[in-house]
Amino acid sequence: MSRMKQCIATLSLFVLLLAGCNGAPATPTPTPTPEVKIFKLGVLGPFSGPSQATGIQVKRAAIMAFEEVDYKLGEYEVELVWIDSQSDPEVAIQAYEQAIEDGIQAGILNWHSNVAVSMMEVTAEHQIPHFFTMGATELVNQKFQANPDRLDYWNFKAWPAGYKLTVNYVEAIEEAIAQGAWEPATKRAGICSEDTDWGHSIANGLKVQLREAGWEIAAEHYLALDATDFTEAVESFEAQEVVLVGGTATGDEFFPSFLEQAEAANFEAMIIADGLGWLGNWYEWTEDASDYVMDQSPLWVTEQARAFAEAYEARWESKASPSISGLSYDYTHFFIQIAQQTLETYGELNRETLHRFGQEYVQTGEVVYTDGMIMETYKYTPESVPDPVVGAGYYLFPVVQYLNGESNIIWPEAWKEADLQVEP
Repeated sequence: MSRMKQCIATLSLFVLLLAGCNGAPATPTPTPTPEVKIFKLGVLGPFSGPSQATGIQVKRAAIMAFEEVDYKLGEYEVELVWIDSQSDPEVAIQAYEQAIEDGIQAGILNWHSNVAVSMMEVTAEHQIPHFFTMGATELVNQKFQANPDRLDYWNFKAWPAGYKLTVNYVEAIEEAIAQGAWEPATKRAGICSEDTDWGHSIANGLKVQLREAGWEIAAEHYLALDATDFTEAVESFEAQEVVLVGGTATGDEFFPSFLEQAEAANFEAMIIADGLGWLGNWYEWTEDASDYVMDQSPLWVTEQARAFAEAYEARWESKASPSISGLSYDYTHFFIQIAQQTLETYGELNRETLHRFGQEYVQTGEVVYTDGMIMETYKYTPESVPDPVVGAGYYLFPVVQYLNGESNIIWPEAWKEADLQVEP
């Protein structure tokens, strides 16, 4: 190479190096960006309408649970899709189908039994696994057992059939009578319950079990879940000399209205208001009208439960109900555990793998949840599904009695905090 060509080559190299130093970039090696995977999860509840107070607790509990895992399941980012049932099965169907169009891969939670019955067909048709619905009516059990292969997209109830729990009231009452804590003038009972699948489920359980214990059902009244006028019911119970009234309600104003009107009429009877405690601020709704009323409700017993209740109240400026917020929080975490194990087992998180994991591991009892704060163990078996396993160490609600804004466990004996008390 001539001296001139060598100088030109050297100068060209220098210019290139100088350009690089002055910021002209060499082509960078691209860094792979991990693909963000979105998992859309439907959350079903009455977020407006006559049971809005309940739906708000369901929503807040789900939020708190997913915040604890930073809305992540492995490499998936979770997007919660709120499905408002408005306490109406037809509305719920439309809302759920819209959520499916929006891309949900699975669903969790729910409150009403009549909504649950309708949703079974929707989830089966679209093959969307839905976990942990509070809709407890035995109609769900009957439908499932008649066609389990088709309807097992809705096969993990978060609340067992009503008759499995109403027996607790009857046992508590009969024990109190046997021990002399209550000496009723008669054994005439009445039913006051919401006119829904759930309301009749609880009422039917009570009627069968009370009759077996020697009680007569003297009067029955079934009202809309948003009912507020109980004049006819109270007058009927008084005329029939009823000494025990039992029923359930999911409407926010149902039992507060009934108890207030019963107190105003000086109606003296032992009252089972199943579900009153679902209102976290039930005493603000009822005040002294709730004194001596019986209910079934888990309490904030463990340190973990009390910490959750305090955190909930501090954040939302409202009291949490163990039966709504507590169970919703536990069951949301149970779903999170299931989703994480599904991902570990099959390498993908979608409706097919979740459904398969539910069949192979949850329904068989191999996978259980033991980190909850309300129940000791959440478990399903081939014999129990769609219900959870009920009993000591598993799913069990104590019977409580309210007095002066406090609740005391009166049954079972092993948990008892006080004897049944009778209004003087």
